[in-house]
Formats: sequence, structure tokens, C-alpha cells
Amino acid sequence: MLHDVKIALQFLTRLPIRTGDPSGMAGIARAAWAFPLAGLVVAAAAALVFLLADRIGLPPVLAAILALAASIALTGALHEDGLADLFDALGGHAGRARALEIMRDSRIGTYGTLALLLTLALRAGALAMLATPGRVALVLVGAACLSRSAMVVTMALQHPARSDGLGAAAGRVTPARAALAVAIGSLCLLAAADPAPVLAMLAAAAGTLALAIRWTQRRLGGFTGDTLGGTQQLVETACLLAAVASLGAG
Repeated sequence: MLHDVKIALQFLTRLPIRTGDPSGMAGIARAAWAFPLAGLVVAAAAALVFLLADRIGLPPVLAAILALAASIALTGALHEDGLADLFDALGGHAGRARALEIMRDSRIGTYGTLALLLTLALRAGALAMLATPGRVALVLVGAACLSRSAMVVTMALQHPARSDGLGAAAGRVTPARAALAVAIGSLCLLAAADPAPVLAMLAAAAGTLALAIRWTQRRLGGFTGDTLGGTQQLVETACLLAAVASLGAG
């Protein structure tokens, strides 16, 4: 299990971890259950940066931007890159073959740029609205773990969209590992938040994941590495907004 956690951290972060796993990419599907734990590490780093920014007197909006910057630095913008490629590919009316080609283009287009700007603004705004470091930390943990659980569920429910690339190399996740990832993500959320945001964030995560799977299945016929990253970003954004809405209503 510890080896799987190390693989998840190696794959989803820039932490200098070496696993020595001879299975290469094929080991990702086996270790996918640990994706939420990688999210926990990323969220902890972002929460710490928010706390430090708050302690030196920066306003919540600047603390939120710095927290997101820490998260992006720790992941190497892996998920943000997937989001941009996903929207560049599916934002227009390109067919399946052309959309898959666009995803492999390193250049970013209008749809990808707009998706990045909007999700970053929404995430920063949500964290700023939460305001206090304690509340930010708890919500960050829940959103980070749930959104990475969503990646695992996607890998279990969909086939790879192409015969090569990350999705095909990693393979599909077994239902048992997907269920374990969801259980870990949900437990992290339950441990971190009050009942109102828990329910709101769970509903937001489930609804956003269902829409993302339907969208990518209809347009691409399955998942790719970019759709996984894009799904993570969309689910995390939805969770943060749901937490703000539920806490504000309370």
C-alpha cells in the first residue's frame, strides 16, 4: 500500500519520489486508489501557504492566489494543462479524431485560456470568501481529495479514448479500487467539514463528474490523460463553490 501511495505521489506531484517500479505506467491503475492521498498532500501545502499569507497580514484574496500558486507548483500544473487541452479540443465542433489531435498540441487556444482563467478566478474567489485559514484548510482538503477520487472513477467507468497515450498505458481501474478511492475521498471530506458543506460538496462532485463523463464519452468515446486532469479541475472548482454557497447560506 505504501508503494502505491508513492506511485500516486510520483504521478500526480513534482515531489522527488522514486519508486523503482518496473511496471511503469501500468502501475498507475493499481495505485489509483491512492490518488486522494496525493490530493491531501497538495491541499495541505496550499493550506499552509494560505495560513502564512494570512499571518503576515495579506488580505484573503491574495492569500488565496498564493495558495493556488503553491498547489500549481506542487503538481507542475498537470491538471490545469489537462483542463486547457480538454476545452481546446471540445470547445468547438471538432470531430473525435480532430479533437484527439488538438489534445496533443502543446499550444493553448482561446477555449483553453478562457477555461483556465475562469476556473482559477472561481477557485481563488471561493477561497477568499471562506476567509479564515482553518475553514480554507478544511474545504481545500475535501475538494482536493474528492476531485482526485473523481479521476479514479472515470478510469473505472470509461475505456481509454485512444490506443496509445497515458490512458491506454495506465489502463482501467477495477471497481474495487475506484470504490476505495471514493471512500478515502469521502472520509477526508467528512473529517474536514461540517455536515452542510459535506452534503453540498458531495452533490457538486457527483453532478460535475457525471456531466464530465457524459461529455467526454459522447465526444471522445472514453478518457485520456487530459480528460482526467480536466475532470479534476472541474470537480474541485464545483466543490469549492458548493462549500461557499452552503456556508454562506448557513
